[in-house]
Amino acid sequence: MEFTPQAAYTDEMSDQPTPLSAFVFAGKVAAFRARRLLIDLASGPTKLRTVAADGFPDAVGRSDTPLWSDETLAERAMQRGKVHNLRVACRRLDGLAIPAGAVFSFWRQLGPPWASRGFVPGRMLKQGCLMPVVGGGLCQLSNALYDVALQAGCAILERHAHSRVIPGSVAALGRDATVAWNYVDLRFAPDRDMRLTVRMDKDRLVVALTGRPAIASDHALAPAVRTISPSGIARSCASCGETGCHMHRREMRMATVPDGRAAFLVDEAWPEFQSYVRATRQPVDWFAAPLARRWTVEGFARRFDAPVAAIRRSLAIRWAKSAAMRRQSELTSTEAIANRLARHLPPDAMAVTVAQSLLPALWRDGHLGGRSVNVLMTRLPAWLLHHRLDAAFAAHPERASLADFRWPEEIVRAEAEALAQADRIITPHAEIAALFGDRAVLLPWTQPAGQAAAVCHPIRRIAFPGPTIARKGAFAVREAARVLDLEVVLLGADFEGENFWDGVRVTRTQDWNGVDAVVQPALAEEQPRRLLRALAMGIPVFASRACGLDHRPGLTIVPPDDAPDLIAALMRGPTGSPMGCPTGSHVESPLSLEPQEA
Repeated sequence: MEFTPQAAYTDEMSDQPTPLSAFVFAGKVAAFRARRLLIDLASGPTKLRTVAADGFPDAVGRSDTPLWSDETLAERAMQRGKVHNLRVACRRLDGLAIPAGAVFSFWRQLGPPWASRGFVPGRMLKQGCLMPVVGGGLCQLSNALYDVALQAGCAILERHAHSRVIPGSVAALGRDATVAWNYVDLRFAPDRDMRLTVRMDKDRLVVALTGRPAIASDHALAPAVRTISPSGIARSCASCGETGCHMHRREMRMATVPDGRAAFLVDEAWPEFQSYVRATRQPVDWFAAPLARRWTVEGFARRFDAPVAAIRRSLAIRWAKSAAMRRQSELTSTEAIANRLARHLPPDAMAVTVAQSLLPALWRDGHLGGRSVNVLMTRLPAWLLHHRLDAAFAAHPERASLADFRWPEEIVRAEAEALAQADRIITPHAEIAALFGDRAVLLPWTQPAGQAAAVCHPIRRIAFPGPTIARKGAFAVREAARVLDLEVVLLGADFEGENFWDGVRVTRTQDWNGVDAVVQPALAEEQPRRLLRALAMGIPVFASRACGLDHRPGLTIVPPDDAPDLIAALMRGPTGSPMGCPTGSHVESPLSLEPQEA
């Protein structure tokens, strides 16, 4: 089908648009839109569907272009709008499968670029000038799609060059493809099954086509360089100086947005994170949390929450009948919270501080592209946690609970990609901070009230914060208790069976009076609240680095889930204890230690 609506968008007018020229232009656009609509209703392309990346191993085309082509102050608002529109479009195009012979249509897949569908004013070439138009900036994506389609050897069914050249664009290379809803389209068809990937990081737009195996061939075409006269270069409403132009007066009002706004999309209301947000937020910033009332942080321009989704998550986790169901319920409900909060992410917020729990869904769905991202981290990266638990399970296959704590591969991959692109990693967890070098911001753990000197006496009664499960070091604690004939005070739930502690003197109580040490040789731990409380009360702590504490008085670092080393450490006594500690009768701790919720 041949369709060339050139007259509707080619600049045939004077250097400065007039009201009459704008009226004529609008009439042409309406006519061509109606014609395209009728043709597509009769024989238009079908809408394609997204598929998993498996089965498309061959890279056949790739485009990598910068998002920020003009950093001048005058262009900032339109650039931000463009990037947001690309962000919205990427979510709708990423992962599309294009079967051999099927037609990819830019507008059939994307739909109308209306404000009601999330698009905002962005930079667009209109009547020969760059001006803010709702949905503007999508030509960067269509240019990239045309480029990768050429590289992949696709049949180009419809493509239109820009009437003017935007400085820094690919138009001068003949690799551009302008689009305008719905009558100026980009359409191509591959000769084999292909899959489209459309992603954004902080600074770049990456578009790629991958295909099913086929006979190798070189489809890359040499760029056709265009000769551009000075009159063929587009001018921008933000910098052309023609302030009397009716288009400038009308359109530039759309591009007035605040500067320097940030957004906080948070989840876990840790006191360390609340202190950080209070110290870094600005009055123009936006704040969103599942339950905002849990955060004692004020002074934001706007606050949002998702209480219904948060309650559903809490109930789903509570009612889960197994660890696997609990993990799946948590993932599903947290994704729902992330999607809900993302609706309140302002388009012009170029810096986002986001909770680690929300990070994979926000990154996978494209909400963080083109933004500076800071992550509030509560646990190890999923890939590292999986590696650690897999190694432990390989060494102890009888410990089934080591294998029931996993995330889906797409979540692991999305989190790893997002963390690699993040500007800063913010956490009080010392082991996590050590993974990220200069990008890490290590927050001090909030110290419980009270500081008592450590009491030195033989260790006969230990507390295990728990819960009783392999990844928290329960097997090593049980072995140490049996060998050293220790009494174990349990506070957490028991997930390893009712007979797990057979052969050990166990007390299940909320009273920690008389505890000689707190022991947690965990493989993974998020909040060491009970350990911090014990240290504040003068009770020695034996814990692994996975518990997140840095070196401090009263803390003895032990290897994770290692019974022989734990036994040796308990026999030596707490780190820094004086030689000749009394070995006689048991001495009770001077303070009681009420368990804190972790």
